[in-house]
Amino acid sequence: MTPVFAVVGHPNKGKSSIVSTLAQNDSIAISPQSGTTKAVQRFEILIGKARFTLVDTPGFQRPSRALAWLQAHAESADKRRDAVAQFIADPQCKQEFPEEVMLLKPIMDGAAILYVVDGSRPYGKEYEAEMEILRWTGQASMALINPIENETHVQDWQQALGQYFKIVRVFNAMQADFEKVIAILEAFSHIREEWHTTLANIVTEYRQQRAHQIEETAKLLEQLLTELCTYQVSQKVLSKAQADSLKEILEAKYFNDMRRIEKRYHESLKSLYQYHHLESSIDDLPLEGNLFDTEKWIMWGLNRKQLTIAATIAGAAAGAAVDLALAGSSLMLGALGGGIIGAGSAWLGADSIAIFTVQGLPLGGYEAHQGPISNRNFPYVVVGRFIFLADALRNRTHAHREKLEIQEGDLSNRINTLNRTQQSNLHRALDRLRHQKPAEDLQSSLTALIKA
Repeated sequence: MTPVFAVVGHPNKGKSSIVSTLAQNDSIAISPQSGTTKAVQRFEILIGKARFTLVDTPGFQRPSRALAWLQAHAESADKRRDAVAQFIADPQCKQEFPEEVMLLKPIMDGAAILYVVDGSRPYGKEYEAEMEILRWTGQASMALINPIENETHVQDWQQALGQYFKIVRVFNAMQADFEKVIAILEAFSHIREEWHTTLANIVTEYRQQRAHQIEETAKLLEQLLTELCTYQVSQKVLSKAQADSLKEILEAKYFNDMRRIEKRYHESLKSLYQYHHLESSIDDLPLEGNLFDTEKWIMWGLNRKQLTIAATIAGAAAGAAVDLALAGSSLMLGALGGGIIGAGSAWLGADSIAIFTVQGLPLGGYEAHQGPISNRNFPYVVVGRFIFLADALRNRTHAHREKLEIQEGDLSNRINTLNRTQQSNLHRALDRLRHQKPAEDLQSSLTALIKA
């Protein structure tokens, strides 16, 4: 049996925002204007092998008059559900109470009730009519307090709602994290026993989906790093003078291509987290100019001191591999020497970004090359920008429609949360990428960094 949830309540209380957050769908219309939802909308949510349905409904418009009609057609409590069914079927009620008829129909067809109120607005007696109508349906129900602007009146709402609903939860559709979404589904399994197994499977699928998203994030980042760190452009010409004259043209194409590649992967990341309409901005990948004269490089990647430490670790890891290969006969001179050489190379040529070269061809003529980037900080810059975007997407709800602006973070602190082996593997892998060499176990290192 597929669980069905009807999201109901007063107009402009965040019903569509809650549907968007639970459905992980940023295409659902949300507006501060009252009455955005004009008709019942069904959203079939498929999570792995599990599924459930969310029904977004129009808000109550005439609950007091609708309740009066129902009371006139039910002499006792055992007749109330029949009265609601009669209300839905009555042609005159369809004309006089179109919104109430539309929102009650999916409930009478078996949908559980998610009743939504705004915790930043005062509780009023006028809400009691619609809550009473919902109680007459006899369906399992939960109340969600959505504090749209603040939590000033949440406590008053909790006291009132507790008299009508078995479960009352505070659920901010704009700020709810992953675990709060899971908690809503788990709570319902306690009041709708026949859905218990299905809802448990949905929760499991949600968690597996999140784990899959993290794995795919690491895969995308690995692909992005590999493509950017190995990318170059070239042009064949007849003379060395022609090749030299191409430097500015190839450089401009190279940098523009690099930015397009990064943007393509950032868009793929948004799609992975099911953001298909999200507008986002991030400063252009800082490629031109002197590395340590460009503050953006240091903000996204590592500063000179951190870079030297990373180079030392990467060099020591390479040297340790030599020690291991020689079964210790090097007296650990490999690790020591590798660390010193790595630290020194972090300073040498640290300001270069992408080298322009000209080479002669065996059969005559010349070829001009721009790239690949050899700068030690470059892979860290790419990693930082990608991870901070992933963090923002993972911690954002689909009800949030404002433009997402990615700010720089502290990548070094993130790296320091890894254990020593993970740090060593990461620095070693990024150093190999910079030299256009295969980076073993890069994905596992990136996965650990994303989870950190």
